[in-house]
Amino acid sequence: MFEKLESIVQRHDELSGFLSDPAVLADPEKLRGYAKEQAELRPTVAVYQTYQVAQQDLQEYQELLASEDPEGDLAGSIRDEIGTLKTRLETLEEDLRLLLLPRDPHDDRSVIMEIRAGTGGDEAALFAGDLFRMYGRYAESQRWRVEVLSANPTETGGLKEVVASVDGQQVYSKLKWESGTHRVQRVPATETQGRIHTSAVTVAILPEAEEVDIDIDPADLRIDVFRSSGPGGQSVNTTDSAVRVTYEPKDRKDLRIVVTCQDEKSQHKNRAKALKVLRARLLDVLESEHQAQLSEQRRAQIGSGDRSERIRTYNFPQSRITDHRIQLTLYKLEQVMEGNLSELVEALSLADRAAKLEAVAQ
Repeated sequence: MFEKLESIVQRHDELSGFLSDPAVLADPEKLRGYAKEQAELRPTVAVYQTYQVAQQDLQEYQELLASEDPEGDLAGSIRDEIGTLKTRLETLEEDLRLLLLPRDPHDDRSVIMEIRAGTGGDEAALFAGDLFRMYGRYAESQRWRVEVLSANPTETGGLKEVVASVDGQQVYSKLKWESGTHRVQRVPATETQGRIHTSAVTVAILPEAEEVDIDIDPADLRIDVFRSSGPGGQSVNTTDSAVRVTYEPKDRKDLRIVVTCQDEKSQHKNRAKALKVLRARLLDVLESEHQAQLSEQRRAQIGSGDRSERIRTYNFPQSRITDHRIQLTLYKLEQVMEGNLSELVEALSLADRAAKLEAVAQ
């Protein structure tokens, strides 16, 4: 561990040199890259430097104790200080282990959120709408911005499907735990005999992909335009503003992605939004394929991350919410549906870190 820490300090110092180099200062792209890398290393370097100071203090106190009368008052004070320093060093060492854990490269990114009603008909669509409102309220508490890219509402006020972008700081790091199947148990408003129905909704959280992440050959795209069929005012059914983007790479006959966007009156805006969703979905496909090759490492993570996996149950009659990945049950369903997700997010993050620490220790 300490060899790795020393190499991080060395790289941090090297980056400081680069950032004062006139040639780098004249190159905005290099400057931005070096500054970002150094900013990522800075917290680890700061904690390691604190650890080294505490270690030096401990050594000095131990040497001082060796020269004192073991029965004297000063020796007792020194032993107390040594005990405090040893406890502090243990805490700092644990902090350093956490800082050295592999960091998800997408944690700082914004996301594309896709919510789809599953089994359960109208009740599933109503719950899909409830989940979207829940995430919207949580996003508001985090000062994130939510923009609907496409939506398929039902006559009963639910959502068969909604795709939205969520922009802000560390969005993916907090929302990535939401990917999976969400099961709801409640009595539908249309149920006359008070029976509890079980429905399901799938949620996908995709890190936004930059153009530099995904190189899409225009020749692999087919873009069709057609008249919008949903809400949208006078332009509906009068202009070809809706856009359907089909991606079929020539070197991947098994891969086909279709994205439709018709929420904007502008064809240009719909096209841009559709390509944004396409890049995120393609990044997810490519990374899922890569992760499938690293199945042993996946066992160190919470669950499999498979979207077919039931990750959470919302039981309305008991006001109970259960996250099956970490066996956490909270009787705070109403607060959670109002967007108070912090307790769930923090518990999942802690469980993930604990699993990774255990994997590293093996």
